[in-house]
Amino acid sequence: MRSTIKYTLLFATIPLCIASGVFVFKDRCYLLVSLTIVLLSCGAFFVTFEKGDRSTHRMVILAALTALSVLGRSLFAPIPFFKPVSAVVIICGMQLGVESGFLCGALSAFISNFFFMQGPWTPFQMFIWGVIGAFAGLMAKILKKSQPALIVYGGLSGVAFSLFMDIWTTVWYDGTFVTSRYLALVVTAMPITAVYCVSNVIFLLFLARPIDKKLERLSKKYGI
Repeated sequence: MRSTIKYTLLFATIPLCIASGVFVFKDRCYLLVSLTIVLLSCGAFFVTFEKGDRSTHRMVILAALTALSVLGRSLFAPIPFFKPVSAVVIICGMQLGVESGFLCGALSAFISNFFFMQGPWTPFQMFIWGVIGAFAGLMAKILKKSQPALIVYGGLSGVAFSLFMDIWTTVWYDGTFVTSRYLALVVTAMPITAVYCVSNVIFLLFLARPIDKKLERLSKKYGI
């Protein structure tokens, strides 16, 4: 029952919320949509929350990884499209699970955009980064055991982020989705997509193992 509610909130209710913002409110209520996504993401997280030190420690780690993601995006602001957000979100999903990975991605976009500027694109960023984190949680066993699998997932996450954001750009022009326009944007954005992929892989190679070791120590010391 809990899992059903969690997946319904993340993969049905949130996309419906984004679609309503685009087609019903014409991108005029993007802050309201963004706040709704935050609340729904938190709802999915707290559905699986259980009382006790273990869950409390998980919240602390989630907050720390989200802060690292936001700080990393800000620090690398001078380098266009080269950001550690996807890598940190993937690590969060791997270590803490589906709902934590999604919440980390959604919050990373929402909070960091107070620095980068909020806009109609924010809900799209929140959702795709959330999905990247959630699927990392679903594939956690594979990604933890195999570094090549982690690298491939990081690269594919960069492609997925670019393709999904191109959907927003396509619809932004006149409120309709035109396939030819979308394909033209995908081709035009290929250099940017390549940067996304490379940055994800580089940050995963540098961050995944050190963070995993830190969490292993916490697990042994506090039973997280």
